[in-house]
Amino acid sequence: MKGKIIDPLNLVQTQEGSVVSREIIRNKSGNISIFAFDKGEGLSEHTSPFEATVQVIEGVVDITIGEEKHQLKTGELMVIPGGSPHALHAVEAFKMILTILR
Repeated sequence: MKGKIIDPLNLVQTQEGSVVSREIIRNKSGNISIFAFDKGEGLSEHTSPFEATVQVIEGVVDITIGEEKHQLKTGELMVIPGGSPHALHAVEAFKMILTILR
């Protein structure tokens, strides 16, 4: 995919009852992936040692970082601090670009 135009909305499709992902790039500096979550799906609380950004490109997601809950909608971006416990829950079907920085 290097050197090519990518349409992230069409790179992954929402599948009933599932979370679908596709890696765009991975190297020693980090990685970028596209995810599609069906409504009600999510990622349980976990921790990463690296900072990450979540950019919602379609839909609505609740992101909990520690004890704080945030709702992100299409076009919004959030930085998740490294070492912070966090979880995601799809309020409605949504797609996101996840960028992890090492």
